[in-house]
Amino acid sequence: MSTSLLYHAFGIRGYRYVATDYLEGEIHFRVVQDLPDCCCSVCGSTHVSPRGTVERTFRSLPIGNRPVWVELPIPRVECHDCGLIRQVIVPFAEPRCHYTSSFARYALELASYMTIQDVAHHLGVSWDVIKDIVKTDLQRHFAKPKLKHLRQLAIDEICIGKGHRYLTLVLDLESGAVVYVGNGKGSDSLDPFWRRLKRSGARIEAVATDMSAAFIKAVRQRWPEATLVFDRFHVMKLFNDKLTSLRRQLFLQATEEGKRVLKGVRWLLLKRRGHLDDSKGERERLDEALRLNEVLALAYYLKEELAEFWEQEDEEEAQAFLLDWLARAEASGIKILEGVAKTLREHALGLLAYYDYPISTGPLEGTNNKVKTMQRQAYGYRDQEFFRLKIYALHRSKYKLVG
Repeated sequence: MSTSLLYHAFGIRGYRYVATDYLEGEIHFRVVQDLPDCCCSVCGSTHVSPRGTVERTFRSLPIGNRPVWVELPIPRVECHDCGLIRQVIVPFAEPRCHYTSSFARYALELASYMTIQDVAHHLGVSWDVIKDIVKTDLQRHFAKPKLKHLRQLAIDEICIGKGHRYLTLVLDLESGAVVYVGNGKGSDSLDPFWRRLKRSGARIEAVATDMSAAFIKAVRQRWPEATLVFDRFHVMKLFNDKLTSLRRQLFLQATEEGKRVLKGVRWLLLKRRGHLDDSKGERERLDEALRLNEVLALAYYLKEELAEFWEQEDEEEAQAFLLDWLARAEASGIKILEGVAKTLREHALGLLAYYDYPISTGPLEGTNNKVKTMQRQAYGYRDQEFFRLKIYALHRSKYKLVG
């Protein structure tokens, strides 16, 4: 075998081919390195003397369905500049790895389209080997995302398992990449991110988040010059939760006839009126429930009107719309609506900020769904660091199968 074939087919350069053995369906290449090509692995000096060899075997690219191994004696040399004895560097493999760099690249390419288990089965190695290859690549590219370019962010938490275990995610709204994954869901979970962000010299213009007191406090204390934008999805979710509670209260107080009408309309109340399916009689059922209950009707129509806040022409019209809506909700005499109005009035500036920065946590909600899907596909992750790295790389896997 020529040295050119060793290099172009297996990525091995600087070695001389010696022999090939065929053992139990496997192919073993033996190569050697001449002493004049050896140098100190630390200082790079070629002023060295031989001090024996250490036999090692590396897994390389397969030929067809046959595993290929590369066997070589690794020289040990005494460096006359350092005064120490060391093994020389193996250029075609990473330190402390029993496979070549070309084998790792091939496994990574397969892992883009197959599960880790499938790649391991196809290459005839253990699951841990492929997982370590993927993890090393993720660490190289995503262990510390660059923050200097950040301008607009979204912050939200995600539940990752039983026992109320949460992660706090920060998303770059311009690139769609997760730039931080923190433990827990309080303001403390963001502390390492703020420290790195300060050192990066980034200029954050706006941050989209829900109305969580922890996130509001964290942004205003650590990055006061950024504009807080309260997310439309979470505002409407807050109102829908209150509307569901109101329907439940009214159901418990209703007569038998009233309970019959209110039963099963929960999801119809949460739908936008334009999304009701007339072919299934949804609009007719909802209208019947609203006709029989004035309190529920008032709350429902106020919910429909609130959704129009984000559809105004400009901030001035939006402010007038919001003040009018708040006044009507506060004058409704319905305790739940009064509570929602109080919350929205306290956060009015963050709501109106949407017209300066029309951003939301919607892309981050989509990322949260991808994280949950990835977790289900893997039946959970034992290695939490690997799980974090997979989250950082989610934007890269948009059009790929992940395992």
